[in-house]
Amino acid sequence: MNVKLIAAGVLALATIGASAQNINGAGATFPYPIYSKWFSEYSKAHPEVKINYQSIGSGGGIRQVSEGTVDFGATDGPMNDEQIKSAKVKTMHIPTVLGAVVPIYNIPGVNKELNFSGDVIADIYLGKITTWNDPRIVKENPGVNLPANAILPVYRSDGSGTTYIFTDYLSKVSPDWASKVGKNTSVKWPTGIGQKGSEGIAGMVRQSPNSFGYVELIYAAQNKMSYGSVKNAAGQFVRASTDGVTAAAAAAAKTMPADFRVSITNAPGATSYPISSFTWLLIPTHSADAAKGKALVDFLGWMLDHGQSEANTLTYAPLPKPVQDMVRKSIAQIK
Repeated sequence: MNVKLIAAGVLALATIGASAQNINGAGATFPYPIYSKWFSEYSKAHPEVKINYQSIGSGGGIRQVSEGTVDFGATDGPMNDEQIKSAKVKTMHIPTVLGAVVPIYNIPGVNKELNFSGDVIADIYLGKITTWNDPRIVKENPGVNLPANAILPVYRSDGSGTTYIFTDYLSKVSPDWASKVGKNTSVKWPTGIGQKGSEGIAGMVRQSPNSFGYVELIYAAQNKMSYGSVKNAAGQFVRASTDGVTAAAAAAAKTMPADFRVSITNAPGATSYPISSFTWLLIPTHSADAAKGKALVDFLGWMLDHGQSEANTLTYAPLPKPVQDMVRKSIAQIK
């Protein structure tokens, strides 16, 4: 009897091993904190599926999923038409959560929350504003004793969706930026020093007096870094929050395109935070491995049913209900 039980146990283990799915993905750093949490929780609930994710930046995520070297990608800047056309693997953009990019700074002796308009941020990176006591910064921050020290702008050196969101916003509020630099996951920065990953920017700003950079809200919050309020389209200086991101997404939710490629930077509304964005998973429409494709579809359903409720705890905003409904219809088409 014991021999039969042992044999049955071995057979069961073999069956589990044969059906286990190791799913590999890569891409954006922006959603990495919540993706790590989701993938871990999903695997605990579904021990037969292990989702491995490398936070290498949106550019790397687009490249790897397009080449078919990973099972899915992730990006904060949607693929453009040319990238979609040239990809070896056809993918679907699936929005997962929304988040904010914030301007961070390290000014010795200044502990107050600063205000920044978009054109001031653009001109810091264009090299037009070079010191912290520039009249334009002083005007937006009455009562703050800003030093005459030179500003050290810090930017992402790798292909980054965070950079896409940031430069997309700057292109909308600064004609000079739009004509000279533009928007992309990688751009030619006129001035400053490059660092790899959000961790790199956060680390450089934290250790460099008089520096200025941009990271996702969660990285600023987790690293207890000073970050400024940004002037929105309604002329209000708004500090980044999940409520401000949700307000920015409200209008987009009503006119969301079928492929989900939409920008919500500089959105209308008095409470909208202007550097907000959806972030997307890039899911192959036809998986080379049917079992992996099925597991990904199941995960996406879990993400809508369970994952959205955890967004706010990590300073992300959940998808608006109309967008969730659209996503459910879209994932039903994945094979």
